[in-house]
This record gives sequence, structure tokens and C-alpha cells, in this order.
Amino acid sequence: MIDIFNNFYRGKRILITGHTGFKGSWLSIWLHELGAEVIGIAQDPFTERDNYVLSGIGKKIKADIRADIRDGKKMKEIFAEYRPEIVFHLAAQPLVRLSYDIPVETYEVNVMGTINIMEAIRATDSVKVGVMITTDKCYENKEQTDGYVETDAFGGYDPYSSSKGACEIAISSWRRSFFNPADYGTKHTVSLSSVRAGNVIGGGDWALDRIIPDCIRALEADKPIDIRSPKSVRPWEHVLEPLSGYMLLAMKQWYEPTEYCEGWNFGPEADSVSTVWDVATEVIRNYGTGTLRDLSDTDAPHEAKLLMLNINKAKSRLGWKPRMNMQQCMELVTDWYKRYKDEDVYALCVKEIEQFVNTNPQ
Repeated sequence: MIDIFNNFYRGKRILITGHTGFKGSWLSIWLHELGAEVIGIAQDPFTERDNYVLSGIGKKIKADIRADIRDGKKMKEIFAEYRPEIVFHLAAQPLVRLSYDIPVETYEVNVMGTINIMEAIRATDSVKVGVMITTDKCYENKEQTDGYVETDAFGGYDPYSSSKGACEIAISSWRRSFFNPADYGTKHTVSLSSVRAGNVIGGGDWALDRIIPDCIRALEADKPIDIRSPKSVRPWEHVLEPLSGYMLLAMKQWYEPTEYCEGWNFGPEADSVSTVWDVATEVIRNYGTGTLRDLSDTDAPHEAKLLMLNINKAKSRLGWKPRMNMQQCMELVTDWYKRYKDEDVYALCVKEIEQFVNTNPQ
């Protein structure tokens, strides 16, 4: 049983941007299993081993569309054709280090792409709920030991992080200008939120410069795992943690559209905030083999050393809680990579969703 939303999603028309990506593929699988009509808009998957490819979710959903969110006209056409009721916007250029190589494209995709999706929502009267996914890196990071709350200032050192801070400012502007809760029911009927997750990990992610894919690639090649920033501290969480929060939030927005149209953090409990080195150590422990190698480089592009989220708002107002501690999360993550070569990946994902749902919140 994986429905923790009281059959809410059955028959709903859900549009997901970035459904070929890591988080998007898991969200598509979960929503498909709940009986939703899923419309996906994305670029091609990153590799032939991505969760989207191996699970075959693209063949199961209502529409599997290749399009670029930088094409605002195309977005409006797709929205007009499929008339979604709920939109989850995940499509992005999601990598910090890559943003140093392609800063302009990072801004075009992340900022203008987000604006294009909000304009498509504005032009499509079927849409009732928009959940815009950004990142914990949208905050102006002061390397503080207290977790960032939703009202903290946006910013960002690198092009990726700053583009996501700019996204949040744009989302806030569109909410005030076009989707103002004070005007709900008279000038519009849209509830628009933004969500920020921690460092999301799970099966089927093969992106470059991410710790779990780096670990698995090294282990499969029987090589040491090279760690660039061993002491960097991150709020690690299984991909299903924030997705459960996004889906819960969208349901709350549907029923009370003016109460929840704001920013939300979905991160782990404080005891799951760990160093990169500790996470890689857990991968080795669960995988059963491997060694670590410290490759700290003082000349590497800047990445934040410490980043934490305060999740009290989601816990108190949404009733959402993380279900897994660090050890449970790492066991589930590693389990996917140990089994994906020999098992039906779609069934494997559904099993892991079931295991996640049946884990009592922390």
C-alpha cells in the first residue's frame, strides 16, 4: 500500500516538468501507481541507466513529451492541449560545478524556464495548484549552524545557487502579481507554492559530481571512491522524503488554496545532517566493498561547506515528517544500486516506495 493521500491523486491530471530526471522519474512512478494521469515534459534522460529509462515509466504515463522549458510558446501549447490540474515543476540545470561551465544556460533554464512554466499556468484555467521545486541552495549561505527558515534571504555564491535564489524571487513576484491569495476566486484560481529540499539521494541517479553516483561508478569499476570535499556538511535525505512532502503540500493547496501558497523546506532531521565522507563510508558499509580516497583540492570551484534546513514549518503546519534516519536512508539507496542490474526496476522502485511508506516517521 503506497497511498498515504486518501486516494486524492486518482484520476487527477498531473503535469511534471523534468520527469526524465532523477526526482521526476520517482515522482512519476509514485503518481502513476496512485492512479494519476501523468503528463511529462523533459529533455532526454542523462544516461541509459537512469531510473527513468530502466523503469520504463515513460511508456506507462499518459504523455511522455520532449520539449525545452525555455520555449515558452511550446509550454503554453502543451498546457492547452493536456489541461493539467496540478503542476510539479522540477526541470532544471541542477549541478553546481556544471553551472561554472555554462552559467548563461543555467540561468536561462532555471530562471526563464520557471517563468515560462508560471506563464503557462497563468494561461491555462484548468491548473489549480502549482508546486515549483527549487533547492536548499537558494538561500544566501552564511555557513551558519542553525538551519535556514523559509523567510531567510535568498542568494547564492555560484551560478546554480544564485539562479535558484533568483527563481524564488520570481516565484514570489508572480504569486503577488498574478496569483495573489487575496485575489483568489475573483482574479484567478491558482495556488502557487515553492519547495526547497536538501541533498536528495536515491536509486537511479547517475549525474556527474554527485556523491552517490560517484561512489557507485567507482565501486562498479573496482576503483577507490575519490572524495573532493570530505568535510562538507549536507542535509542528506532519500528522494522519497521530499516527494512525499511535495505531494502532501499539493493536496493541502487543492483543498485550502490560500493557506499554503508559500515557501516550504523539506529536509532531514538534524541527526541525518552528515559529512560527505560519512555518507561515502555508509555506501561502502552497505555495498559490502570499496575504499575511500581524499582528493581535497584547494583550487576547486567554490561549493558551500555547511548547509542545513529548518523543517519545523512543514512539520507543524503540514503534519509532514521525515520517515528515515541516515542509516535507513543509506540502506535503501544502496539497495537499489545492488539490485538494479538483475531485477525489474519499475517493480524495485514500487517496492522501495512501499518500504518507505511503511517506515514510521522519525
